[in-house]
Amino acid sequence: MNELVVMRNRQAVTTSLAVAQAFEKNHKDVLEAIRTKISTAENPALLKMFVEDSYTATNGKQNKMYYMNRDGFTFIAMGFTGRKADEFKLKYIQAFNAMEERIRNQPRLPQSPTEMLKLAIDSTLETADKVEKLTTRMDDLEQNASIDPGEYNYLSKRISSEVQNYVVSHHMILNQKQRSQLYKDVNRGVKEVTGVKTRSQLRKKDFDVVDRYLMNWTPSPATLMIIEQLDDEAKGQERLF
Repeated sequence: MNELVVMRNRQAVTTSLAVAQAFEKNHKDVLEAIRTKISTAENPALLKMFVEDSYTATNGKQNKMYYMNRDGFTFIAMGFTGRKADEFKLKYIQAFNAMEERIRNQPRLPQSPTEMLKLAIDSTLETADKVEKLTTRMDDLEQNASIDPGEYNYLSKRISSEVQNYVVSHHMILNQKQRSQLYKDVNRGVKEVTGVKTRSQLRKKDFDVVDRYLMNWTPSPATLMIIEQLDDEAKGQERLF
């Protein structure tokens, strides 16, 4: 009873064989009922309800059978009476409903060259969108990965180099406290432009930002004033001795 209704050409149908088996009829009697309906049909729509086909019997012989849609089944089954016949009719109705629901939920295949082209374009666009999202995600993961030791060491050397270049170019003679103010200034700027709390939190995406910042770095007026104050303090200490 699991094959009461099948799908054929995207339509829910049953066969004369299945009907004969379900209602415990001779197949030849079901065939005769169908032929009678077809031969006496005055409405052309009735002819579209049945499609002649064949099946291979156990003896290897090709025998005639019919496919029929829901309406064709209704015409044939109307003549079957009795409680048991009614039970099978209900099962057929349920089977037709279930198969038609499956058909409705299946994606519709393109029916024309235009629809096939549209499907191909839509599929290409969908694939491209997925690839773009995947690429973006991979780029994000890569850019948010921690900076590798080689890049970290490079930036550390750049900071030291920029501090030293500034001292030399301005002919400054600084003690350790004064020089540390320059390092505090440049490190403070690195944290501000990248939004990190410490240099160890730098990400790959921060590398170019820090590199550009260091190219244009100069100490702030506040830092220079503190260095000058420390210089005055050192000179005062020298006078004390």
